[in-house]
Amino acid sequence: HDLLRKRGVIHIASLGTDLVPNFHQAVIHDASAEHREGEVMQELRRGYMLRDRLLRAAMVKVAKAS
Repeated sequence: HDLLRKRGVIHIASLGTDLVPNFHQAVIHDASAEHREGEVMQELRRGYMLRDRLLRAAMVKVAKAS
């Protein structure tokens, strides 16, 4: 992990943020009264960036209106 960080690879922070199709791949949509519609509820697979380029989109679970 340290070597990747030194080379400029960073983890995409997803939990609690709004869904951004350029960085997140929504694989599950689930109704939730505690979360806003479109909010990332769970990160199923981490996403990574290399400086300003996307290496891998994060797979996430997203809230929808209940």
